[in-house]
Amino acid sequence: MSEIENREKLEEETIRELCKIFTTTDEELVYNFIKCLFTPAEIKDIANRWLLVKEIDKGTTQRDIAKMFGMSLCKITRGSKELSKPDSAFRKILDTIKSK
Repeated sequence: MSEIENREKLEEETIRELCKIFTTTDEELVYNFIKCLFTPAEIKDIANRWLLVKEIDKGTTQRDIAKMFGMSLCKITRGSKELSKPDSAFRKILDTIKSK
């Protein structure tokens, strides 16, 4: 296995490990973990990316979202494309949240 393949495998394992951490039942622990793991700028970016997905789902225009969050249309378009995919993880998560 090449060095690149090893690195990609390690990254995949790490993402899976993070998913397990994020699905723990202790919301406060996960919140504190995120605050430790990411910089304030990264946390803001992650929050804004999720906010834009929720705004797209509400029917807010991409231009209005760009104004609201100071984001590029490219980032918003990416979120919109992901949301519109037939097997969208965004859609599944939004539907799960709405059903609760």
